[in-house]
Parts: sequence; C-alpha cells; structure tokens
Amino acid sequence: MAGSGSTTILITGVAGFIGFHLSRRLLSQGHTVLGVDNVNDYYDVGLKNERLRMLKEFSSFRFFKENLADQQAIEAIFRQNTVNIVINLAAQAGVRYSLVNPQSYVESNVTGFVNMIDCARRYEVSNFIFASSSSVYGANTTLPFSVKHHVDHPLSLYAATKKANEMIAHSYASSFHLPVTGLRFFSVYGPWGRPDMALFLFTKHILNELPIDVYNNGDMVRDFTYVDDVVEAIVRLIDHPAKPDPNWSAKSPVPYSSFAPYRIFNIGNKAPMQLLEFIKTIEKELGKKAKLNYLPMQMGDVPAAIADAEELYHAVGYQPSVNMEQGIHAFIEWYKSYYK
Repeated sequence: MAGSGSTTILITGVAGFIGFHLSRRLLSQGHTVLGVDNVNDYYDVGLKNERLRMLKEFSSFRFFKENLADQQAIEAIFRQNTVNIVINLAAQAGVRYSLVNPQSYVESNVTGFVNMIDCARRYEVSNFIFASSSSVYGANTTLPFSVKHHVDHPLSLYAATKKANEMIAHSYASSFHLPVTGLRFFSVYGPWGRPDMALFLFTKHILNELPIDVYNNGDMVRDFTYVDDVVEAIVRLIDHPAKPDPNWSAKSPVPYSSFAPYRIFNIGNKAPMQLLEFIKTIEKELGKKAKLNYLPMQMGDVPAAIADAEELYHAVGYQPSVNMEQGIHAFIEWYKSYYK
C-alpha cells in the first residue's frame, strides 16, 4: 500500500513533529492523507501552523481541526470519508507536564485514543498503528530496553497513559480482530522538532548565551533517533499489519505479540549517547560553548533509555541510517534558517 497505488491514511497529530514528517512522506508518494489535530498551545502554535501550511500545498491532503476527545467530530470524519489505515500519533506529550496537568493527558491520551480505535474498528480499517513511548519502561533498569520486558512500573502519568494505550489496543485486537501495532519511540529529533525537546532547547539557549539545564548532573543516556528513520519504519509497517503470533503461548505469554493481531516495537537508533557528549556535539556544530546548569534528576524521568530494535529489524528490515553528527547538523541548519 505505502509503496504503490493510493491509499487513504488518517493521521492524528498531523501538525505535530512526527505527524508532519510522516504526512509529507506519504503525500509525496501519492497517498491521500486525512490529517487531524486540535493545534493546541502546549508549544508554539506558529510552528504547528507552518507545518500545516506546507502539508496543505499537497492537493491530496485534507485537514480537520478537531479534538480527539470529541467523539461526534471524530465519528463524522470516518462517516464522511473512506479510511483505509489509521496512524494515531496525537497525544498530550511530555513527562514533566503530566505532573502538573494530569487531566489533559487523560482527555487526549486515553479518551481520545478510545474514540480513534473504536471508529477504526467500526469502520473496518485494515491497519491501526499508534504511538507508544520508551517511557513505558519506567522503573526497569535492564538495558537495552526490549519489547520482551514487562512494563508494569511507569514513573509518570504520561507513561501510564501510553501503557494504557497498549492494553486498550490489545483488547480491540482480541475482541474485534483489528490489526494493531504500537511503536515505542526513543527520543526522536530532527528539523521541525518540538521546542520542549533537548536538542531544540539546547540549541536555542547556546545561541542566545543562556544556561541550559542538565538533569541528573549530566549522567543521562538517550537513544536519540532521527525523525527520517522513524518515518521509514512507520511507512514499512503500513504494509505489514499485525498478525496473530502462532508461537504465542498462554502458559508463558510474551508481552510484545499475541494470539490476536497485536504487535509492539521499539524504534531507536541503536547508538546511545551520554547527555554531555550530546551537548558537545551541538557545541561543535554551533561553534559555541554551552553554559551548564547542573540539576538533580527530575521526578518521572529515567537515567538511561536505550532501545533494542531487533524485533523491528526482523519484521521489516529496519536499520537506522542517520548518525548523531548528521542529524544534529540537519537540525541546526533548519533552526538557523527558520529562526533567521
């Protein structure tokens, strides 16, 4: 489907970072994209509107400014359009914000998710792909994080809502045979990225000679994953809806597959980097030194998040192709151009 011929793909969170890049890729391949986003002000609405402006240049793009928690509005989109595939990327993002505004997470990530997956079931879409998060690994310290690990100890409400999405998705796969695939993203970065993410914040502060907050005194490790690699993985999975696992055993159940059409994958870079090394790479690219403000670990955060993406490799041949130096260079080139 994603490789040849036109498919109608509904993408939520289309004004967001990953949603924008994925939509642009699919539109350039000739597909019809129905984009849904409420364009909230969690971060710069101007950035979201500029992403949307670029998507609207494609004649096969249609935009619906709706809140996923509005059941009637979501139902109307499915009723009035033939939807082949759903890719649910919309969510209230951010671990730290979930500590102060829990209701927005329940509304978007739980109520909104149920509205989407229930419409996908009733309107018989062929594949439902959704964003989970590396944050579901929570208190687990066995590295690298594997989809074979159980994820029963989330450290933030954000992580708990993503774990809930995986459980809800399994119930729909089991009850209605809806093919569902959950993707645990690891620290996605790149051009048009989110202003609340590390690379964006660090670049902005270094250029403006402001100190940058370095949590856990810099003793953090992340599997930073370039957005084009993430998009490539999703595009490949469009053509590979989840199938029941014939080797799944109810007596010794694995958490990443099922007797139902259900799969969970990690999407990471397989090249983890220390936070201080990450900062040095940004400094080198900018030709400026950072002022570091060392802070203790933040509530809800984890010291290390490294992905084992072997299952994704076996399923669709996923191999990340962009290294950190290339990715940071591409982001900073975009940042300087966009912000003049």
